Amino acid sequence: MHIAVAGNIGSGKTTLTRLLSQHYGWEPKYEDVDVNPYLSDFYNDMQRWSFNLQIYFLNKRMEGIVDIQNSSRNVIQDRTIYEDARIFASNLHSMGLLSTRDFENYRSLFELMISLVKPPDLLIYLKSSIPTLIYQINKRGREYESGIRTDYLEGLNKRYDEWFANYEDGKKLVINVDELKFEDNPQDLQAVIELINKECGL
Repeated sequence: MHIAVAGNIGSGKTTLTRLLSQHYGWEPKYEDVDVNPYLSDFYNDMQRWSFNLQIYFLNKRMEGIVDIQNSSRNVIQDRTIYEDARIFASNLHSMGLLSTRDFENYRSLFELMISLVKPPDLLIYLKSSIPTLIYQINKRGREYESGIRTDYLEGLNKRYDEWFANYEDGKKLVINVDELKFEDNPQDLQAVIELINKECGL
């Protein structure tokens, strides 16, 4: 079983991945942002570092999904390979922070990669308002995230909604983070688990 958790920056992907891993006893696969050599530079100069960052993420994401598919373990994955191209690279391109030449090159590589892998058994989208995202970003206190622009988050949110609405590669589930506070409320976490069980037949 491969469950993937998608959502904007600060939506709670890592937290939900950890909680579900503990509940089901499955292996978590986290997005390792703390050792990313481009992230801090990117937030300081998005236009200069956007292509480098997206290629780095795409490489790491492909490594992760190949590892998942070559194993027999049940996995909960923090962020998917789809989000890099469908959300982040597209948003950077539309904002003028990623050139059309670099975007087309990147997208061609992405399409080749996803033709070689299987989609997750269940895709969970953590849908969140901008105020909730900003609150949670500030709460975790990562210095390199302190300068994230609100318009950047808004653009990402719009693209997440559009992408998830049109996602047809497998089963999907939306969790409204403004309503279900699964980190702080055990009842809300149980409600999320029951929704997952229903979708996956667990």
